[in-house]
Amino acid sequence: MDRDLVNISGYGVDSFTFDQAVDYAYSHGGQIVTINPEMIEAASKNPEFAQIILESDLVVPDGIGVEIGLKLLGHNVKRIPGIELGKALIMKFYNENKSIALVGAKPEVIDLAVKNLRDEFNNINIVYSHDGYFSDDESILNELTTVNPDLVLVALGSPKQEFFNAELKKRLPNTLMIGLGGSFDVWAGVVDRAPKIYQNLGLEWLYRTVKEPKRFKRIFPTLPLFILKVLKERLLNK
Repeated sequence: MDRDLVNISGYGVDSFTFDQAVDYAYSHGGQIVTINPEMIEAASKNPEFAQIILESDLVVPDGIGVEIGLKLLGHNVKRIPGIELGKALIMKFYNENKSIALVGAKPEVIDLAVKNLRDEFNNINIVYSHDGYFSDDESILNELTTVNPDLVLVALGSPKQEFFNAELKKRLPNTLMIGLGGSFDVWAGVVDRAPKIYQNLGLEWLYRTVKEPKRFKRIFPTLPLFILKVLKERLLNK
């Protein structure tokens, strides 16, 4: 299966279905980026971050803004929520008895997340876990290199998690790694995910913003400005 990329704001986004993305990621390894408008905006100001996205092995449209933007550009590519992709990859690697590592979140959160995953997946092969409160990336990277997991799930927030994974990929090129933001909090049960109706309508961001008002400054004006930028891109491409 070859990648079929569609372009938005200068970045290639894979047009895989959810199941195709899981199968491709499992069979190819490397770094997955779950792209959203905030990441695209951050990358426009950070060339190193932009290069990491461009060199990633799989880029899935995590944010509803990216799905809308792609539709405006004529690409019918469905959103692939990072938290769902992460859980599907855990299941895939678990079924194949592959080793898994988790890095990120608060100490009590990652401990709960690991416990809940062990309860959900009997005898899951979690070979390493560490919270996200460390100042020395090198020591964590060295520990991961030593245990050599097949799948690494990293929840350090963007772009820190993408920089971390890019460095890890140099050391473990055959390992699959993905940045998952706040997913560990949900798996730990300390944060509720948006109800299904919000998920289905692509309004999970709205639910989370209502629950966490501090997120408002991060979402606005980035999301509406991103859509305006895409509309301008469409006009220029006509």
